[in-house]
Amino acid sequence: MSTPLEQFQHDAAQVAGDGDQRQFLRSSLSGYVTTRRGTQGRFQDYTSARAAAAEIKWNAIENLDKLLPQFADNLEARGVKVHWCRNGDDARKAILGVIHAHGAKSIVKSKCMTTEEIHLNELLENEGFEVVESDLGEFIVQLRGEAPYHFVFPAMHLKRGAINKLFKEKLKSADTDDPEQLTMIAREVLRQKYLDADVGISGANFGVAETGMISITENEGNARLTTAMPKVHIAVMGIEKVIPKLDDLALLLPLLATAGTGQHLTGYNSQLGGPRQAGEVDGPEEMHVVLLDNHRTRLLADQEQRDALRCIRCGACLNVCPIFKNVGGHTYGTTYQGPIGSVITPHLRGLSSWKHLSDSSSLCGACTETCPVQIDLHHHLLRNRRNSAQKQGGVLESLQMRIFSFVMRRPWLYGLGGKLGRIGHVLSRPIQGTKLDPLYKWRATRDFPDPAAKTFKEQWKERRR
Repeated sequence: MSTPLEQFQHDAAQVAGDGDQRQFLRSSLSGYVTTRRGTQGRFQDYTSARAAAAEIKWNAIENLDKLLPQFADNLEARGVKVHWCRNGDDARKAILGVIHAHGAKSIVKSKCMTTEEIHLNELLENEGFEVVESDLGEFIVQLRGEAPYHFVFPAMHLKRGAINKLFKEKLKSADTDDPEQLTMIAREVLRQKYLDADVGISGANFGVAETGMISITENEGNARLTTAMPKVHIAVMGIEKVIPKLDDLALLLPLLATAGTGQHLTGYNSQLGGPRQAGEVDGPEEMHVVLLDNHRTRLLADQEQRDALRCIRCGACLNVCPIFKNVGGHTYGTTYQGPIGSVITPHLRGLSSWKHLSDSSSLCGACTETCPVQIDLHHHLLRNRRNSAQKQGGVLESLQMRIFSFVMRRPWLYGLGGKLGRIGHVLSRPIQGTKLDPLYKWRATRDFPDPAAKTFKEQWKERRR
């Protein structure tokens, strides 16, 4: 089995070498940026809105020890069963226990990255249950046997023709590349799945401690049906999703929509506070909330980087990231892609195996600039690199840095190195990019620009004459 680093390098080379796919990605994401810029302009003061949202989330993260019990107590007061899960195994056991207790056979899910994090679909399918994703994008990638490409736009890498081909093969549908007809084909299949499902599983965008409600944001109404039609509803949420007050949603919901998809407000916003009560005709008979840690408290204990827990999973940092635009979502091999995924994955899954994600960044700062809750993303990537070097720096890397330090402290040696480098650049032209080139891996796909005719030092001397 290849390591995460080897998989990343292999997949990155493939995607980056596919000019059509890269152009498709760039075109799709540039449209998003244009739309979002227009929506931002409708805020009275978007910069202040970001600062206020960051403050809300920061307050929540700093007071998780108080807000989580308050949230759980309020849920339980209305009959919700709360499951505290330290890791993925705990969460999988809790969910499987509920499903077995009800003798369920069919399960319908709405989009939930936390369940992707614990590989819930694989577990349930291996246990013999039918699990159907009800979000259109998730439904498409599930049919293809793939993970989501982007945690907001799961099937953004696919063109209409590919979806038409998939539906014809898997659903025996008629030939069409009309987006509306493709949507109706999926909807027709999913409607029956809602009716047949014994259990509905959802995520939660926010958990409101003050009222004991989960808030779910979506555009298709599929989450509303998933949580309301089956007799049992299970919501899976990370512990960092808790916020203090219901009023906080007045800012967080429009900000999430603007940053995530460029909308003023997402199509459906539901607040769910428990199972069907006496006298009510709608809703599930039983509701469970699974609160998942899964190393989030390890990140919480890191005073330097804990602000990464403020993330509201809008995906905005992915949409502006030059690396994501070139290598795509599947290359990351993680639940959370792009800059935020590169920051938190080493904390959630181990620095030694996932440190390469922090190296795969241009450090341009576009992610930090666009983050609606002001997470210092690109500096966190640098901090991950530093932590990796301090803990696991190799002998070669250490030697390189010592040589670099030695040379940089001696101007005459730096000048000599520059001259030798200029000569080497000319002499190496015949072998540039071949396997005889000592810098083959770097120059196989890149060109070193020709050095300037004169160095800065030479030009400076001439000006002072």
